[in-house]
Amino acid sequence: MSDEPQQQGWEPRDPTVAGSPDGGRPGGKAKRRRTGWRRLLPTWRMLLGALVLGVLLLVGGFLAGYLLVDIPAANSAATAQSNVYLYDDGSLIARDGDVNRENVKLAQIPLTVQHAVLAAEDRDFYSERAVDPKAMVRAAWNTLTGKGKQSGSTITQQYVKNYYLGQEQTVSRKVKEFFIAIKLNREESKESILEGYLNTSYFGRNAYGIQAAAQAYYGKDVEDLNTAQGAYLASLLNAPSAFDVATHPENKPRALARWNYTLDGMVKEKWLGAAERARTTFPAPQTAKPATGLSGQRGYIVQAVEEYLTSHKVIDDNTLAAGGYRITTTLQKKKQDAFVKAADEQVIDKLDRDDKDDRNVRVGGASIDPASGKVVAMYGGIDYTKQYVNNATRRDYQVGSTFKPFVFTSAVQNGSTTQDGRTITPNTVYDGTNKRPVQGWDGGSYAPENEDQQSYGPVSVRTAMDRSVNAVFAQMAVDVGSAKVKRTAVDLGLPADTPDLNPSPSIALGPATASVLDMTQAYATLANHGKHGAYTLVAKVSKDGEDVELPSDEPEQAVSREAADTTTQILRGVVEGGTGTAAREAGHPAAGKTGTAEEDKAAWFAGYTPNLATVVAVMGQDPDTGAQKPLYGALGQQRINGGGEPARIWAQFTGAALEGTEPQDFDLELEDGADEPQVQPQEPGDEGGRTDGGQAQGGQDQGGQDQGGQDQGGQAQGGQDQGGQAQGGQQGGQDQGGQAQGGQQGGQQGGQQGGQQGGTADGGQDGGTADGGQQGGTADGGRDGGADGGSQQGGGADGGAPGNKPARSGRSPSAR
Repeated sequence: MSDEPQQQGWEPRDPTVAGSPDGGRPGGKAKRRRTGWRRLLPTWRMLLGALVLGVLLLVGGFLAGYLLVDIPAANSAATAQSNVYLYDDGSLIARDGDVNRENVKLAQIPLTVQHAVLAAEDRDFYSERAVDPKAMVRAAWNTLTGKGKQSGSTITQQYVKNYYLGQEQTVSRKVKEFFIAIKLNREESKESILEGYLNTSYFGRNAYGIQAAAQAYYGKDVEDLNTAQGAYLASLLNAPSAFDVATHPENKPRALARWNYTLDGMVKEKWLGAAERARTTFPAPQTAKPATGLSGQRGYIVQAVEEYLTSHKVIDDNTLAAGGYRITTTLQKKKQDAFVKAADEQVIDKLDRDDKDDRNVRVGGASIDPASGKVVAMYGGIDYTKQYVNNATRRDYQVGSTFKPFVFTSAVQNGSTTQDGRTITPNTVYDGTNKRPVQGWDGGSYAPENEDQQSYGPVSVRTAMDRSVNAVFAQMAVDVGSAKVKRTAVDLGLPADTPDLNPSPSIALGPATASVLDMTQAYATLANHGKHGAYTLVAKVSKDGEDVELPSDEPEQAVSREAADTTTQILRGVVEGGTGTAAREAGHPAAGKTGTAEEDKAAWFAGYTPNLATVVAVMGQDPDTGAQKPLYGALGQQRINGGGEPARIWAQFTGAALEGTEPQDFDLELEDGADEPQVQPQEPGDEGGRTDGGQAQGGQDQGGQDQGGQDQGGQAQGGQDQGGQAQGGQQGGQDQGGQAQGGQQGGQQGGQQGGQQGGTADGGQDGGTADGGQQGGTADGGRDGGADGGSQQGGGADGGAPGNKPARSGRSPSAR
């Protein structure tokens, strides 16, 4: 022991004593204590312990699940219930859901058809395990990251879902599916599982199983299917409603892509030779033969409701097909019956089924309450059991000039101006010359034809809408910007993916192939002062007493009220004295527009009152080939246009649907300058040019013809119509200097002395009486030469020759 003095309080360290500063470690090394943020981190011992515990839990959970979850008996989907479809008042529309299934043995199914299904759904079926964890994780990740719902299920899992469980998207169902699939894979052969899958899968058209599908789409037994047909049926498994090209011709490109994917997969897996693949052509399915319980309009309604529910992700195809749902629609029985009666009496009952032209006639219609967005009536065709395609929802016929109002709405919405800087209003004057090349577009030359090759010269937007002047609206589309026009059409209600809705000047003439229901939705937005909410066809869905959540969509101001209301003001003129005068028979204030597809393959009338928007289309289609056909000669007429049968169906239906309702005037808020006349600046050398309201082709309304481009105060040099007299009016007399000769004969004092000795330069509110004149009134459609235009004597309301003689003979594409 040292003799050195010890410091007070100091003791020698004993490395063997627990709790000493060096931790009692051999060698005297002390344990370092973690300080600061390091104290928050787990040690490696803790991490290892957690990992071991997690593995034990997973293994234990797996074992528990495997032992506890048994393979159950087949579920009720094998004998699915009926779905019940009701009108809004609870009365029955239809029952649908009798399961169409005929089980077959795997040996009856051609090997190429089996391989087609595997190529489409699960190419590794024979080599993989019952479940694919990596695919399930990938599918879950894609769903969470917004790439759409993804399925990571193998064919075994899908079979378990179809046969033993159900279609509900719950965690418990997925857990059961996981363990049952594993057990089933151990207890049954791959062949047995594939056979069960092919007999329980849903292929659309109420066909369960490959045998029912073969009959539904090709009218043959499964043994007789070839490779191409098998590949198409296999493609349907991905989306039965979307890929049925007979029901939705517009979806054929998507169906073809899926069909090609399936065949290419067969080649990749060496189940099909490249040479045979090259020779394979798409096998168009036959027209469906639905159950007679869906005859008349019932089948169309059921089809449209199913598409609404599946497209809005309310219920998927398989779940809905399993049945058991009580579905209350927004359709009103009174209005539905009125639509059928109007279509029958105006068209269907007049058809001669032995006449080749009449056999091509189809009718489609839809009606929406603008305030609520509810579809209150729908007409899909003559009979669902005779004509499978719903004419109200198909998207393969051009809408024609019913699109033109959207161009003007877009002009007001965007504050657009003409090429020379004038604000576009109803009275803005355009050049309506036939085949006039549009100005200001850098996409090449575009010079559309007007109907019947007519040239209108300087013409107001209002009159151009009445007469459906192509040259004016093609130029307006350029002035507004065709991309903005498309945006407005989509905002009003057309789907953004509408076929041929392309941003070019031709967009104004309506080459887009929106459905009747799409167009009704857009016109309902105009009727609702620019407020848009997606249409709804379903009011309530329940199953086993529990309500199913439906999508909600609060109306939003899609376009300004001024844009919608000013469009309405112009469209009132179409009904009052333009191409849609037949719609006046409804007995209610109305606005609307006629339209005709290229080559007269469809004729449209789209219109609305303040509380009901309705669109009607008459279409031409060969009943044998399905090819679109012109309507020439149908119903004993040279041709059918929108102002004919479509407008008459519209008028009869609207009058009946609103029976007992007091006629209601439009409450309009117009854009600034909507009622102010404009004159197009005179171009040098425009000798003899007419101001708006000049000579109307076919009506000889020369209500103010300019000599040398100068308005002579209403006096037409050469003694044409001076002060408002229409040539051809009976005893019209000459109104010299705007003074009417003979009281009402000559245009009600020459339009109040011709607009104080000479009338205005805008022939439509110049010259002529407010009603077109009893005798000798103007013939210029009502705006240019009288608000009603349809004179009793002295000029047709629709550009007709004196005495209401029609003046049309030929037609240019998408004219009206």
